[in-house]
Formats: sequence, structure tokens, C-alpha cells
Amino acid sequence: MNLSQVLQQSGAIDSMARELNIDSATAKTAAGALLPAIVAGMGRSQAGPGGSGGGLGDILGGGLGGGLLDSVLGAGPTPTGPGNDILGQIFGSKDVSRGVAEEVAGSTGLPPELLKKMLPILAMAVVGYMMKGKGSGTQGGAGGALGGAIGGILGQVVTGMLRR
Repeated sequence: MNLSQVLQQSGAIDSMARELNIDSATAKTAAGALLPAIVAGMGRSQAGPGGSGGGLGDILGGGLGGGLLDSVLGAGPTPTGPGNDILGQIFGSKDVSRGVAEEVAGSTGLPPELLKKMLPILAMAVVGYMMKGKGSGTQGGAGGALGGAIGGILGQVVTGMLRR
């Protein structure tokens, strides 16, 4: 099962659709187009200087972890601050996030404003899902768990891209 399917089954895609006032099919299309950039950014973040995961592992080590997915699935609006922090770590700047949204908009025909709103929520869902099953309680554990999860997810994304 690929990451997009996992997020669909977890309810994250439908939750994002409700929050963004779009239909589930549009949310699924947008998430599927944004996921490769998010996962690739996480892989670059993990492979950065020192190889320890750095800033992204530190964010997750603060206890957010699996709670990120719960925030996305909750009934109220998703607090996007943690998602923007994740995007900052994996992309380095808001300009890169905007560029990702613009590129995906060009390939999908979806409005870039919608994609910009979805990016932090989707980042939270992805990292929350990866961390939820890892059960790590320390910063080092979070970075290690994230690294293992990213390796598996990158494999899924690459396999999915090769099948297209």
C-alpha cells in the first residue's frame, strides 16, 4: 500500500477535503501530486549535515510525533503551525513551498492557493502517520524513527513513480 492510500484509509484526505471545502477526489489528486515533494524534502532533511536528521528530528522529538495526525483528523481546524515548521525544515524557505505549490498547480490545474493551504496539513499528516507507529519518546528516537520511516516511504514513492 502506498502513502497516498494509507492517508486515504486513515481519513486524512477526507479531513483535509472538509477543512478546505473541496471534494475528496480533488483532495486526493492534490495530495498525490504534493506527496513526492514532501517525501523528497524529508529525505534531503534526513541526509543533511551530520546525518542525524537535524531540525526535523528535533521538532518531532518535542513530543508532537503521532499527535500531528490526530490534529489533522480532529473535528476542528488544523493548527498549521507545526506543519509550517515541518515545511520550513524540509524545504528551507517559504519560496520553495510556494514553488512546489505553483509547479503542482501547473501539472494538475488546481489553484495554487488551495495547494499552499494543503501543504502544511499534508506535511503534518505524513509525519504524524510515520511517527505514530514508531512510538519514540526521545529526540534521538524520533530522528531514528523518522529516518527509517522516510526510507520506507521514499521506496514507496519511487516505486509508484516507476509504475507510471
